[in-house]
Amino acid sequence: VQLQASGGGLVQAGDSLTLSCVASGGTFNTYLMGWFRQAPGNEREFVAAIRYTGGTTSYLSSVKGRFTISRDNRKNTVYLQMNSLKPEDTAAYYCAAGRGNPVLSAMSLERMYNFWGQGTEVTVSS
Repeated sequence: VQLQASGGGLVQAGDSLTLSCVASGGTFNTYLMGWFRQAPGNEREFVAAIRYTGGTTSYLSSVKGRFTISRDNRKNTVYLQMNSLKPEDTAAYYCAAGRGNPVLSAMSLERMYNFWGQGTEVTVSS
């Protein structure tokens, strides 16, 4: 499975961005999809995830209410709508796909994901 993320950029605090990740080479509509991020000098952290049905989502507490993950199984694409961006959201954002169907509390774990895309950079200026 290949994952291609796009949509990053340089924005000001309070702006919005939508990241996209297109999957190819696999059965997208069976995969758990997630977004993670890594800021310079920090470890990679979970941001959001969505089950293959699209009915269950999970978010990092600091982005809840500002970010929305969604997917379009017809387009093999997962999105991350990011509103009210803050400088602390600055990071490289990675999409990931997992074959399993973990419980909600496990959707944030990196070991649930089998495939990773390249990062797309998001920089939020104050």
